[in-house]
Amino acid sequence: MVLGNMDIGLSTANLAGIVIILLLAVVNVFGVKLGALIQNIFTTAKTAALLGLVVLGVLFGRNIAAMHANFGSNFWAGWHDLHAVQVGVGGPIAMVGLLTVLAVVQTGSLFSADAWNNVTYTAGEVKNPKRNLPLSLALGTSLVLGLYILANFVYLMALPLHGDPHGTTIAARGIQYASEDRVATAALQQIFSHAGAYLMAGAILISTFGCANGLTLAGARVYYAMSRDGLFFKAAGNLHPKWHTPVAALIVQALWTCVLCISGSYSQLLDYIICTELIFYILTIACLFVLRRKRPNAERPYRAIGYPVLPAIYIVMAAWICIVLLRYKPQYTWPGLVIVLLGVPVFLIWSRNSARRESAPEPISGGTAENG
Repeated sequence: MVLGNMDIGLSTANLAGIVIILLLAVVNVFGVKLGALIQNIFTTAKTAALLGLVVLGVLFGRNIAAMHANFGSNFWAGWHDLHAVQVGVGGPIAMVGLLTVLAVVQTGSLFSADAWNNVTYTAGEVKNPKRNLPLSLALGTSLVLGLYILANFVYLMALPLHGDPHGTTIAARGIQYASEDRVATAALQQIFSHAGAYLMAGAILISTFGCANGLTLAGARVYYAMSRDGLFFKAAGNLHPKWHTPVAALIVQALWTCVLCISGSYSQLLDYIICTELIFYILTIACLFVLRRKRPNAERPYRAIGYPVLPAIYIVMAAWICIVLLRYKPQYTWPGLVIVLLGVPVFLIWSRNSARRESAPEPISGGTAENG
């Protein structure tokens, strides 16, 4: 069923997602060590799969015609050309430059690197966080970006960037018209024929399972912290006496995620969240400038590398992507922004009630005057 611009309903894929979400929620109840063990296993497998794709692509996937078309004399020509982009779903076609096109298609790649900061949610359970948190952020981000950049070079070595939508072969359709926009699958099929599709399907399953576990592990800690600050249900701020995990937070998160599973397709939900997430990142990084001015002498155990140039560049680039997404994907980005803004009055009401509870006088213990 289609409601507005969203595909609502329960499909086989949605049902599989719900089962995995509930399974991982139960697993993460039994301690952070078990959840971390699963995360380590699947992160290693996912990294090995990506590295394998790069190595196999370099050794066996080189297509001379594709490499000449992609890296030849016309390599920089696309920077000066105008490209057709549809404004919204079923909207008019606009001719835009390559930088705008790159911003429009960033939702998938930004989500691939979006969990870079999730390790900070478990800072209270990390040994020596002053050393390990920055190290984890730097190494994790560098590894992910490096592997994805190398993977994209493999795609360009195996398939021509431009293609024919009516092409009868994978190479003829090229990256531009890869089936269902699955470029990695098309590249592996070009290298290993039909076996490539199965290899990529297995890699996607491993990657998705590991991603879902990482988000389950880290996301519940956000609900827990909100509850401890008086901004969420009190039960979410309690830890299980034996396993020391926020069980209520894990349950709430799993139930809400199951609702999201049937509220739209994968790509539609990505378009909903990426723009709003970038806005929060912009606000977070802008706080660096505010705090440096308002609290110049505050203790800073972590260094902001490249300050103030690097944070300023990030803010400008992220703002540009947000503007482009709001312009060319309005059916998803504006509703997503509105949903987030609805949280402002909820936050104000909840914080006011929390302040009222904290200011209330403590009950007098020990009985009344009548009973001594």
